[in-house]
Amino acid sequence: MTVGAIVQARLGSTRLPGKALLDIAGTSMVARVLDRTSRAQTIDRVILATTTTSQDDRLVEYVRGLPVEVYRGDEDDVLDRYYQTAKHYALDVVVRITSDCPLLDPSLIDQVVHPLLDSSSTVDFSANTLVRTFPRGLDVEAVTSTTLERVWRTAKAPHQRAHVFPYVDEHREEFSTVSITDEIDRSWMRWTVDFEEDLTFVREVCRFLETQEFTWRDVLTLLERQPELLRINEMVRQKSAHDL
Repeated sequence: MTVGAIVQARLGSTRLPGKALLDIAGTSMVARVLDRTSRAQTIDRVILATTTTSQDDRLVEYVRGLPVEVYRGDEDDVLDRYYQTAKHYALDVVVRITSDCPLLDPSLIDQVVHPLLDSSSTVDFSANTLVRTFPRGLDVEAVTSTTLERVWRTAKAPHQRAHVFPYVDEHREEFSTVSITDEIDRSWMRWTVDFEEDLTFVREVCRFLETQEFTWRDVLTLLERQPELLRINEMVRQKSAHDL
């Protein structure tokens, strides 16, 4: 069984242009995400899925020296990009990661993936996003290749194509799902990077922690000691699954 983490990235962000290559404590955001993803024990392959547009040529050239593979697909139909990437690399389990989550914890990836690895498992989809308790920016979704194909064939609405798995969330009765949650709801925290304020927050966190091997609980400990960091991006509105 081959488990592939597909990290979606592009340079055409309207909110924070070129954010994938922006520097965070000496390392680009996309390199941080790729590195932290590769540290998960359940992941066999890490693949950057970007677009076929010329503006992403620079991104492809940048990651050429990193230990990852690259697939280029549709800019707007991200569900199709995931499906075509998974098909190209013959993945059995597909893990969805976004490149704007530089604080992603490898242990959370493993926690989400494990329910799909049991040979007797009937689980179609596992995620820590079905019931949100983790800070925004630790999102992990994992799906079997057969379920991905089923969603690819069935989902029609623009937001379902753009955000990959809303169809599963909106039709849970059709799937066997596992929801990974934490005992405390911290979903109000923003650790993702969509705006300049988010970037400032993440840069400050990484400046204080000074290493790539911190866990998400290390970040929590830092924020308990320095709660003023949370004020940096507290006014940013989280986009919904229907925002394109």
